[in-house]
Amino acid sequence: MPPKNTQPKYRQIADYLRNGIVHGMFPPGQPLPSEETLAKQFGVTRPTVRQGLSELRASGLVEAIMGRGTFARSPHSRPSFTRPRGVRRASDGRWVEADGIRWTNAEPPVATRTDAPLSLADLLRIPPGEPMFTYDALQTADQGHLRQLHRTYVPFSVLIDTKYEEQAPPPAPELYTALAEMGHELHFTEYIRTRMPLPDQAQALRLAEGVPLLHVLRVTLGESEKPLVLEEFHLPGDDLELSFRL
Repeated sequence: MPPKNTQPKYRQIADYLRNGIVHGMFPPGQPLPSEETLAKQFGVTRPTVRQGLSELRASGLVEAIMGRGTFARSPHSRPSFTRPRGVRRASDGRWVEADGIRWTNAEPPVATRTDAPLSLADLLRIPPGEPMFTYDALQTADQGHLRQLHRTYVPFSVLIDTKYEEQAPPPAPELYTALAEMGHELHFTEYIRTRMPLPDQAQALRLAEGVPLLHVLRVTLGESEKPLVLEEFHLPGDDLELSFRL
């Protein structure tokens, strides 16, 4: 006789659904059994079922869609969208993203003055607290289906003895052209990690509960590997992969 399952009922429900998703019984994008069906199957109330579903949402295995139900999200399936990473120069001299996406700013980015925090000062090799120009933008593409948060930091020290000492430089990618005109030969390094979003980031990127974001830091470098600009991208991490040509 098999040993009696002593786990709480909500955990049994979560394990049952998790195993079904991982082993393909509940394919990605397909609805899971309803709360009523699961409640009858396990002999529990609907709040207990919701507790089990909440555990799966927190791990990113299911997505609840208002008015439609709860849907499986497979940890093994390939994302539906791949974004090549990198920056290249087009034939007309403009700097463009390697993915070729035409991003639109939800609002025109405005330059504000900020002081470099310790974590960013280290990447830019400047003293903590050095003033910087900062641009913030929520960007969309494909009629709003693609979204990203883009922040640009330009240390004041990079702009000394240039026309931008008295006026704000343009935001990226026009910023790259301005740096090239100042005599810099540009190349780029990116650092990528995942983390859970802050509430305002989840709202701006329309992330479901339990979905992480991709945090990309891009450093623009000039001669002698001198950092010139730091860009910060926050991208949805649920149905997206990044590719790099090596």
